[in-house]
Amino acid sequence: MADELDVMMTSPSRAGASNTPSKAAQPRAIWPVHIEVRIAPTATARFDTIRNLVHNYLTTSLSHIYLPSTLTGWEDHPVLSTSIERIVAAEPPATLLSSSTSSSLPIEDCALQIHVYQPTDSDAFEEFDGGGRGGEEEVMSASVCELPSRDWEGLWDSLIYEGDVKGRLLDYIYATVVFSDAEVDFNVVSWNRVVLLHGPPGTGKTSLCRALAQKLSIRLSHRYPHSRLLEINSHSLFSRWFSESGKLVQRLFSSIQEMVEDEETFVVVLIDEVESLTAARAGAMAGTEPSDGLRVVNALLTQLDKLKHRKNVLIMSTSNLAKAIDSAFVDRADIIQYIDLPPREAIYDILRSCLNELVRKGIVRDVDVPTRTQAQLYERTSAYLSPQLNGDGEGQEEVSRRDRNKLVGLRLLKLAQRCREQGMSGRALRRLPVLAHARYIGIGIGISTAGLSAPNGVNGNAKKNGGGTDVETWLDAMEKVVDTHALEKGKFEQ
Repeated sequence: MADELDVMMTSPSRAGASNTPSKAAQPRAIWPVHIEVRIAPTATARFDTIRNLVHNYLTTSLSHIYLPSTLTGWEDHPVLSTSIERIVAAEPPATLLSSSTSSSLPIEDCALQIHVYQPTDSDAFEEFDGGGRGGEEEVMSASVCELPSRDWEGLWDSLIYEGDVKGRLLDYIYATVVFSDAEVDFNVVSWNRVVLLHGPPGTGKTSLCRALAQKLSIRLSHRYPHSRLLEINSHSLFSRWFSESGKLVQRLFSSIQEMVEDEETFVVVLIDEVESLTAARAGAMAGTEPSDGLRVVNALLTQLDKLKHRKNVLIMSTSNLAKAIDSAFVDRADIIQYIDLPPREAIYDILRSCLNELVRKGIVRDVDVPTRTQAQLYERTSAYLSPQLNGDGEGQEEVSRRDRNKLVGLRLLKLAQRCREQGMSGRALRRLPVLAHARYIGIGIGISTAGLSAPNGVNGNAKKNGGGTDVETWLDAMEKVVDTHALEKGKFEQ
């Protein structure tokens, strides 16, 4: 990790002694590039061997690396083809995005950070029994998942936010690793390893915590061979027995302390809806809540103070009610990040990812959905588009294929704007294709992939075109779903 940061700090100012060095004398900037290599379950080669082979392949076979991208060509290598499922060049560093440099980098300008990992199966999961009073109360206070998990592959990429929220969280973790390795005096410079995400429901706070834990289990695998995510069930920690809740918190964190004792294991603790634990103290002091809540908050804060000295732990927390969180907990958070409802640009990317997935699965007919940047360019130059396709003339679709793609992008932008005006969350947006299918398209779509046969007269166009339907049909259906959502929401709020 320190080597990576040294690379990131490479500066043109190190070139020569001259105050005005020529452009040719400037040293070439070297960028850290993360390469994530997913190993097949049947692989027999050692991880170190695979890492070296991947490095040799990339440096000898590629002239440029596009970020992000899924790399190909390694399938012809005898060892790699039998050991690897996928090689991905991850998103570019924030410093590269903010510069004028293209996201396509010459291989000689890359400091390759190759992360080899093998995801676990979904059944690698267990419950933590928090115990109870005399064995009379069994409390499942937390669940533990081994990481990286195959179930959460792709979760990181599917989360789309305004700004570089994900990058900032990763940079924070890297900073704590550097400071810990340097053995910075905690009495002089202090950090608590606590992150608080807050915002409206459905914006992906919990998913972001899980995705970050998954990403860290891959990026830090060279120093922590094992990673775990422990999700605390906040509601279960309030015992029906008076004064038991504080003890439950202590028992749970004692188990976490034992887990962290293994210095080869990186532990991410997720406290979802943290206000359930930390909102009780103010009420207890005011006399409106039982004093047991006060004990819970005090026990939690004490345990967090103990964990902050451990290098291999991260506390993630989420809340929909930030004002209800105890101020002492908020003060311990190194990062307080607001996760807002997605803006129009992020909504476009979410809807585009949904449509691309339907195209890949054959539910929607093949179409090139423009990127957000392309669609915004089309929006600015829409006056120069060719006339829209309204007829069914033979060959018209082929002639106007480019304009058709432009129109798809423009319609998707307008749909994104309507979704934004209604304040739809990421969770609601990803339901749109399912609701569109259920309400306005019918069972004919995708029938061929389900092994069924469509009823006569149902979606004959979809059957004729190989089980998919036109993207315009899906856009029509999703627009209707958005309109219906607005009507139902209005009735609910009356």
